Amino acid sequence: MVTSNMQENQIVITTFYKFIDLPNFELIKEPLRIFCVKKNLKGTILLASEGINATISGLREDIDSFYQELKNQYDIVLTNIKESFAGKRPFYKMKVRLKKEIVTLGVPGVDGTNSGRYVKAEEWDDFIAGSDVILIDTRNKYEINLGSFKGAVNPMIEHFRDFPKWFDDNIDQFKGKKVAMFCTGGVRCEKSTSFAKFRGINDVYHLDGGILGYLEKNTDKVKSWYGDCFVFDDRVAVDAKINPSPAITCCLTKDGDEYVRITRKNLE
Repeated sequence: MVTSNMQENQIVITTFYKFIDLPNFELIKEPLRIFCVKKNLKGTILLASEGINATISGLREDIDSFYQELKNQYDIVLTNIKESFAGKRPFYKMKVRLKKEIVTLGVPGVDGTNSGRYVKAEEWDDFIAGSDVILIDTRNKYEINLGSFKGAVNPMIEHFRDFPKWFDDNIDQFKGKKVAMFCTGGVRCEKSTSFAKFRGINDVYHLDGGILGYLEKNTDKVKSWYGDCFVFDDRVAVDAKINPSPAITCCLTKDGDEYVRITRKNLE
């Protein structure tokens, strides 16, 4: 079924995660890969004992079949799907990988099941404007260079696994404040807010649906966001209307997966 904001034969790009107990996640890998190949779905799926994290693309009916497959075969019901659309496929391969964590924080005992309180996308601008709020961008510094929310703290980290040390080094300034965090789709903030609570900072919040959810729900009334949002596919970045950004001029990758340098017009 074609949704109102897409055209027939457009490619659907879906990003989602789910923290769920998957003790036999290794056994899911090959059946899930085979299903995706049959449906001509492309992208990356990460599996760990703590859940699933993925960005994949394909035709509408095939994406919907994938959602149904997760529900019927593995009892994984997705609740935080972010979809966008493109005229061509942003991925060229289908990869299903086994990981220790679906997003690597590297702190034993911290997963995404004890995260902070959600702030709805429609309420985010007003919430972060509060004088008692510290706003933290949990993404890597090359992502933040493309765009962020006004007033957000940039931890200047190279990788998400560097976040705990930065947080610990600055923890005194968070005490007695409302600490609000955000990331691209929400999965990193499930971990970062859980970590903050693990360290005794309990007045913690995060953006429901991440930046992509915010842009989707505030397309014509974006107040606090500026620039483009980095995404982990061949689009590289999307603008405030979640269209591929024309501003990107160069993107280098390491080992074909990890983005390590971005060049943007008028931004170095």
